[in-house]
Amino acid sequence: MKRFVLILGLILSPMTQADTAPTAYPPHTMPDTLLRALPVNDDGRSYQLHIHLPASFAKEPRRRYPVLYVTDGYWDFATVVASYNNLNYDRVVPEFIVVGLGYAGDKPDYDKLRGWELSPVRMGDGDGGHADQFIAALQKDVFPLVERDYRGDPAQRYLAGSSLGGLFTLHAMYAHPELFKGYIAASPAVVVGGDWIIGRAKAYAATGKPIKARLYVTGAEYEWPGFLAGIQRYQALLPELKHPELVWQNRTIDGERHAGTKAESYTRGMRFVFEPLAPEKGPSKD
Repeated sequence: MKRFVLILGLILSPMTQADTAPTAYPPHTMPDTLLRALPVNDDGRSYQLHIHLPASFAKEPRRRYPVLYVTDGYWDFATVVASYNNLNYDRVVPEFIVVGLGYAGDKPDYDKLRGWELSPVRMGDGDGGHADQFIAALQKDVFPLVERDYRGDPAQRYLAGSSLGGLFTLHAMYAHPELFKGYIAASPAVVVGGDWIIGRAKAYAATGKPIKARLYVTGAEYEWPGFLAGIQRYQALLPELKHPELVWQNRTIDGERHAGTKAESYTRGMRFVFEPLAPEKGPSKD
């Protein structure tokens, strides 16, 4: 009887906080990745790099790698890395480093920060117009670090971005065509500044100067209609611009809206811009 009372007491006794606390499992992390916060630069910007290194990085200490720089790394880095791993497994892209461009600090306001530097012109809220300063920061602070500490190949830089990041990607191609070998402009914000980037493209084409690179431009079928119309104007203009040596491809991602287009845009874009370096082309081999 005493034994029964003891067991009943244990069953009915209040559970302690330790008994009810959830088990502490380790957080999921992405393999082969790290974060690098950079010192505040002359413009007062605090950048943070999201870096993914190739599987062979530690095994081949003298090897240099192409680098894909991705704007809005806090949003798009994981998407790009997941696609990269799949494409590299299929041997349709080479091994390369992915560097997501983001911001350091406690709970940064991404929308405000990105608006300052991704648009080459002022926007409706009066912000923007500092894209050239962002390019200068990449040249001064980011490229040297990646090429020194992670053996990035300075002759094989690539750039990708979506929306304002896509607009920045197009601007970088015209402002400094020597910096990158390939560009992925996913749903670029062509309409900013009243199609400002189209005027920039026409002005560059008038010089007759080459762009020795590959360019992949997408829009989403169910974008905001006016936004998509801007992208389509730029896509339609590309054949007329006839930029010497530029190899380009346009695509509309069917069935997707503005953000949903990123995964397919980046996947197909990486295949296109890295095609000259792909270990294998065409169907899978036996």
